[in-house]
Amino acid sequence: MKITNIITYPINVGSGSQLVVKIETDAGIYGWGASGLSGRELAVVGAIEHYRPLLIGKNPMQIGAIWQDLYRGQYFEGGRVLTAAISAIDIALYDIKGKALNVPVYELLGGKQRDYIPCFASVRFATYEELIERSLYFVKNGWDMLRLAPAEFEKELKKDHRFEPRESISIIADWLTKLRKKVGSSVTIGIDYHTRLTIPETYSFMKRMPRGTIDFIEEPIRDENPEAYEALRKMIDIPFAIGEEFSSKWQFLPFLERNITQYARIDVCNVGGITESMKVASLAEAHYIDLMPHNPLGPICTAATIHVAAACPNFSWLEEVNSGAHTSTNDLKYYPIQPKLEGARYPVLDTPGLGVDLDEEYIKNQEFKPVEIPRLSRDDGSLNNW
Repeated sequence: MKITNIITYPINVGSGSQLVVKIETDAGIYGWGASGLSGRELAVVGAIEHYRPLLIGKNPMQIGAIWQDLYRGQYFEGGRVLTAAISAIDIALYDIKGKALNVPVYELLGGKQRDYIPCFASVRFATYEELIERSLYFVKNGWDMLRLAPAEFEKELKKDHRFEPRESISIIADWLTKLRKKVGSSVTIGIDYHTRLTIPETYSFMKRMPRGTIDFIEEPIRDENPEAYEALRKMIDIPFAIGEEFSSKWQFLPFLERNITQYARIDVCNVGGITESMKVASLAEAHYIDLMPHNPLGPICTAATIHVAAACPNFSWLEEVNSGAHTSTNDLKYYPIQPKLEGARYPVLDTPGLGVDLDEEYIKNQEFKPVEIPRLSRDDGSLNNW
């Protein structure tokens, strides 16, 4: 069997954008993959155009060798654009191999270690009323883990938003203190500040809430500097969840070796695909750190992550944004076959390959429009992280 073609499809789903990749073979078997570099899909398309002539004619079963060739086959190796491209290709190759051998992808990774994948609800909210109403709805419907995504700056719908960190932490800390009293102590609560804070702002935020209010904080500051996170680790006493932007095992390494993070927020579609994800999982296991995968992209990312999670012993929860309180990434018009939630979890099925398929004809008739994320500005006009 040989690779005959690689097709890229940047698409708009819901209010966002995705890049899906199809790899075809001379055996009539094809595989789907996806890139995780949201908002920069065309850059990844360009990288895949460079990779296409290297892949045509290759044996798609040799996934590890192909990964090494794509990563090391240029002087300027690595980086988020290239690993997002490699991720999409790698996932598609696993889909092909699973279909060719008539086994689900997790069988290629050592077999499943769990029968279902527990999820957390990603709860996006702009007002106190939204926070309480949506959180109570999920708890009532069996979700015992809530990851909160504050967006109080979105009370007014506009492209650019005002965000003052000190004002935000005062508001959100008060809201979370009240939320904990309403949901009780048995629900796990985390919060994603999406790199919008500094070290002292993060410290102040944590000190404004009673002990036990939240169970972890996700990426309060940027992740380029492990030493900065290490300093913050010494200042506050709840777990960190870090890693959704990491693009290799090497980027994860200091955070795992030095116990800077307590949850590895791996993104299968950014880190280098299933091949690299399993290596990160092993490194994390050696340091008693669980995976808490990033999953805001769509059904291909969900399916690939389900297989990784099924085959790993060290796993906590999978992110779920299609829960009614965030956004929609799984439109059935694009993805007629996709993983389906059962309550707050995904069953681990025995479908060959990934277990996801797209309506290619529908996709071909859709116009793609690049999506830019909004900008957050402080009162003085300076820019903050989105």
